[in-house]
Amino acid sequence: MLIRSHDNGFHHPHASEITPRSAYLQRRAWLQYLAGGAAAAALPVRAAGVERPGKLQALAATASQAAGAQTMERVTAYADAAQYNNFYEFGLDKGDPAKHAHTLKTRPWTVRVEGLVQQPQTLDIEALLKLAPQEERTYRLRCVEGWSMVIPWVGYSLAELLRKVQPLGSARYVEFVTLADKAQMPGLRSGVLDWPYTEGLRLDEAMHPLTMLAFGMYGEVLPNQNGAPVRLVVPWKYGFKSAKSIVAIRLTEREPGTAWNKAARNEYGFYSNVNPDVPHPRWSQATERRIGEDGLFAKKRKTLLFNGYEAQVGQLYASMDLKKFY
Repeated sequence: MLIRSHDNGFHHPHASEITPRSAYLQRRAWLQYLAGGAAAAALPVRAAGVERPGKLQALAATASQAAGAQTMERVTAYADAAQYNNFYEFGLDKGDPAKHAHTLKTRPWTVRVEGLVQQPQTLDIEALLKLAPQEERTYRLRCVEGWSMVIPWVGYSLAELLRKVQPLGSARYVEFVTLADKAQMPGLRSGVLDWPYTEGLRLDEAMHPLTMLAFGMYGEVLPNQNGAPVRLVVPWKYGFKSAKSIVAIRLTEREPGTAWNKAARNEYGFYSNVNPDVPHPRWSQATERRIGEDGLFAKKRKTLLFNGYEAQVGQLYASMDLKKFY
């Protein structure tokens, strides 16, 4: 594995190092113009969901009633959510995934569920879509680089799938393996990470009602650059924990290695819960910049513990030192 180094540690491409903010804002304005202007990009929220952007296939869902599944904060414009991404399989620049992910083929697609389960299965994407009723959940998304969004996802709790395969009593963790195909993903030619991208959760985290398998956003199927056709969404953790384009889910007894933890263990812990009191070694996590609120005089927001989901998930870590288990 080839890893870039910086001051004897891993050099994670920071947002300011990848795309100058001014360049991104100019590009966003141009994209909004092409899409029909800023008014079309600012998608209003309805009582039962959001207005569809009309870009991709519709994905019907009902508004989730689960505690914490909805936020009253303004939803991020679709143009921003679909154009400003981290998906290194398609490049390091924030705009690279939208440029290059058209090469991703999302049909046919299967997901293996294996490991310490009574009923291992390989399910195609259509079977996964029908496994449980689709819900819309509007979650905050917090990136480790210091920016955030509010996105209406479509999917259901990962627990629905895990209960179907019946975890064994020895299962303690869940590993997620994503697609790694150089023919479809030009970013795999880089040595930024050890491919395929892998992530992991403790089993109780994976079974939590807010942990989501997402198949869509904004009332439509996922754009390729956002992790089509199926991704993980864990709203109280930094965004890199939410693996995209999943091809395997594996239950294990031991804590699985994860992509960023393997690349830079001192910078990216296994848990990676959003925590304003635990800084990244090279920058603070105390505040964040909400994408779409980048005006000249816009103030940064204070980062919330567990990204604002403390009431729902805090008990998972009640006996843990959050600075040690970061």
